[in-house]
Amino acid sequence: MLKYLLMIVFLTPLCLLNNSWWLVHSLMFLSSFVFMVCVYSYCDLNMISYYFGIDYFSFSLILLSFWICSLMITSSVSVYLSSYHSNFFVFIVLFLLIMLYCSFSSLSLLSFYIFFEASLVPTLLLILGWGYQPERLQAGIYLIFYTLFASLPLLLVLFKIYFYVNTLYFPLLFDFGSYYFMFYVFMILAFLVKMPMFLVHLWLPKAHVEAPISGSMILAGVLLKLGGYGIFRVMKVISFLGMKFNYFWLSLSLFGGVIVSFICFRQVDLKSLIAYSSVAHMSMVIGGLMTMNWWGCMGSLSLMIGHGLCSSGLFCLSNIIYERLGSRSLLINKGMINLMPSMALWWFLLSSCNMAAPPSLNLVGELSLLNSIISWSSFSFLVLIFLSFFSAVYTLYMYSYSQHGSYFGGVYTCSLGYLREYHLLFLHWFPLNVLFLKGEYFFV
Repeated sequence: MLKYLLMIVFLTPLCLLNNSWWLVHSLMFLSSFVFMVCVYSYCDLNMISYYFGIDYFSFSLILLSFWICSLMITSSVSVYLSSYHSNFFVFIVLFLLIMLYCSFSSLSLLSFYIFFEASLVPTLLLILGWGYQPERLQAGIYLIFYTLFASLPLLLVLFKIYFYVNTLYFPLLFDFGSYYFMFYVFMILAFLVKMPMFLVHLWLPKAHVEAPISGSMILAGVLLKLGGYGIFRVMKVISFLGMKFNYFWLSLSLFGGVIVSFICFRQVDLKSLIAYSSVAHMSMVIGGLMTMNWWGCMGSLSLMIGHGLCSSGLFCLSNIIYERLGSRSLLINKGMINLMPSMALWWFLLSSCNMAAPPSLNLVGELSLLNSIISWSSFSFLVLIFLSFFSAVYTLYMYSYSQHGSYFGGVYTCSLGYLREYHLLFLHWFPLNVLFLKGEYFFV
């Protein structure tokens, strides 16, 4: 485990060199390929070093972090071209990658908590330093306060567990039984806010809309997955209470997903539409994890990875249009198929993945989540019908509004797209559809 960590740590001094942007970029891709080659698909923990180790739940998410962080540098070339503190930008991306790597591979609950919180700092700096509008300050405060307020009780609970068990090492933890109700709520609340669950999701659209493209990519791609990974890890400690009370979170998140789908129809800002759609997708993931069965856990893993790639790709597409037209409003970004016809294909491919059309990884995830949630309660199919239908509706709304119709007359010039942009979109779409062929990996 340490060798990959050292590989990223030793990339950080390269940020001090002038014109080191593409060098770091290439080395990050190299490190993600090296990590990919060392794939382990056993169920138990391996590559165990001092307090670090991975099973394949964390392996998949670490690989996703490597991949998205490498693509963040590809997409943020405007930072490099304008020389707007590009070295510091690369340093922040690498620091964020180190934090994510450590949080996904931690074997101790306390070190997981520390890295989980530390990943907020570089995200905040990305939003405040490279965001677009002045409202980014408010968005940053929302992000910090929502997530910090919810995760302070988690820290107190961890101290309590350590007081009783004298260890926070994952494999040695056991079910605490009916300890007390607030123990269960505090344990799970931090992760539900991070996911984000409906009712505590307000920080997410704000942060997405104000963040630069790299911030949106890492938020949608990896940081939302920290919440799901955390629930998966701590469910072992609270499974007895979970059997009693999980129905509440499950029903709330499914109904919330439907309500958020309605909110999606009302959006005119491309980025906030994609951000709200992530809330709707994550509600399925919360539902699957709360059923506490194998279909649900593995389905949530595959949907998290599929959504990470797909949502990140959609943010890249909206940013490509934003760089051309200087606006993300659907009222101005109409008829793009006339101006950028080859980009319309990528819009189509990634939108179809977003509504879980085959052959995308989202389909594998959604089918298994449908299985797990309906096996938990057959009445939930009423909500799931609406959830699946509306997710297709708002994706079609986004695609048809942005691509068809007569384009805005004030558009002065619009280039078709650079090779870098097509390459960026291909690297989002290709793993998303190729992993579909390896579906059994997620259901060993």
